[in-house]
Amino acid sequence: MRTSFDMELFLAGVLTGSHTTRQRHIHQAKTIQTAIAERWQRDNPWTWQRKHLAWFLNQQMNQRSESTRYYYQLTVNLLILRLGKSWQL
Repeated sequence: MRTSFDMELFLAGVLTGSHTTRQRHIHQAKTIQTAIAERWQRDNPWTWQRKHLAWFLNQQMNQRSESTRYYYQLTVNLLILRLGKSWQL
């Protein structure tokens, strides 16, 4: 799926760390974006609700390793920070 929303630009203000870490967060954010867009047809993070990110972590990551879930949780935390929300997942 090709999305028109630029996730790299969206996260640019909150990304810190090494180049590799930033690239990992961008890749994972695009994966999250694609999954939510396929399920709810919402490719723009500004339209996401808490339930969308909770669904991704609970349903899409439930068969992944603990370390993979941890890194996706970090990316979700960055998305929440960028959205300016106070959600706890």
